[in-house]
Amino acid sequence: MASTPPAASPAPSTPAPDTARSSHLDDRYGRSPGTRRRRTVVAVSVAVAFVVVFAAWVVFAAFDGDGSKLESTDVGYTVLDDRSVDVQYTVSVQPGTEVSCAVQAQNQKFAIVGWKVVHLPAAANHSTTYTTSLATSERAVTGLIYECWLP
Repeated sequence: MASTPPAASPAPSTPAPDTARSSHLDDRYGRSPGTRRRRTVVAVSVAVAFVVVFAAWVVFAAFDGDGSKLESTDVGYTVLDDRSVDVQYTVSVQPGTEVSCAVQAQNQKFAIVGWKVVHLPAAANHSTTYTTSLATSERAVTGLIYECWLP
């Protein structure tokens, strides 16, 4: 007698994903190919805009002739006694331009113990070195330029 092989039981099948439900969730939360493309286009556009603005700023800063009209540099100081200090500094500006500078003296705790605003006349040279004497309220340990500006 010929035996017939037993009928194979159907293999357990994995349920097919519920495409309607998945599609509904994708639509609800914006997960679609169109949305991804839109996000990519927006991201690239923002990046390109940033690069263009940055490049324009670099070019503007490089060719702006007014960027370094006035420069001041501390040269040194001399503490004369407990109540005075001389401050030496160089001011670089277009010849024939008047400048005002605030000069200060500081103590060992960086407190300001002397302060003076000086008005410098127009000079014939681009860079000129000046010395300003400051009266101090106590012994200074440094003297320096706080700021210079065009009046």
